[in-house]
Amino acid sequence: MDRHIGFRPVDLERDLGRLHAWLGSDHVKPYWRLDEPLPEFRATLREKLADDHQTLYVGCLDHVPMSYWERYWVAEDDLAAYYDADPADQGIHLLIGPEEYLGQGYGTALLRAMIAFQFRHPETRRVVAEPDARNDAVLAAAQRCGCELERRFEFAEEEKTARLVVCERAFQFRHP
Repeated sequence: MDRHIGFRPVDLERDLGRLHAWLGSDHVKPYWRLDEPLPEFRATLREKLADDHQTLYVGCLDHVPMSYWERYWVAEDDLAAYYDADPADQGIHLLIGPEEYLGQGYGTALLRAMIAFQFRHPETRRVVAEPDARNDAVLAAAQRCGCELERRFEFAEEEKTARLVVCERAFQFRHP
C-alpha cells in the first residue's frame, strides 16, 4: 500500500469528540458497546488512559486520523484467564472509524503495522486478540496478517462470544 501509516497516543481533549463519534457509529456499536453520552464517555476514556496495562492510539492514514487502537499486556487483563498467557504477550483491540475507510483493505495494512510495532518489544513472542466472534472483517484481516483463528469462547467479563486470535512472532513474519 502506497500510503503513510502512523500511530500516535490518544490525547483526551484532542480525541474525545472523534472517538465518541466513532464508537457511536453503527458499524462499531455492536462490537464495542461504548456508545455512551459524552460526559460518561469522557470518564470512560479518562479511565482507559489512566490504566497502565494498556496504551491507546489513534491510527492515521496519510496523517488523517481514521482508526482507534488499544495495545495491552495480556497478563494484566481478563483475557489471561482464557489461555496460557505469557507475561510478555500483548493484546490488541481495534476499530476503523469513518465509514469511507471500510472495505478498502486499510484494516489489514494497519493491523500488520501495529503487530510489527508490538513485536518490537524483544520479549513479546505472541500478539493476541479476542474480537467478537461475529466480526468477520476483523477476523479476515487477522488471517491476512498471519494470525491463527483459534477457539471460540464465552468471554464473560466482556459479555460476548469471542474468538481467540493468535499471532506468533515466527509465524507472522513468514507471511507477506
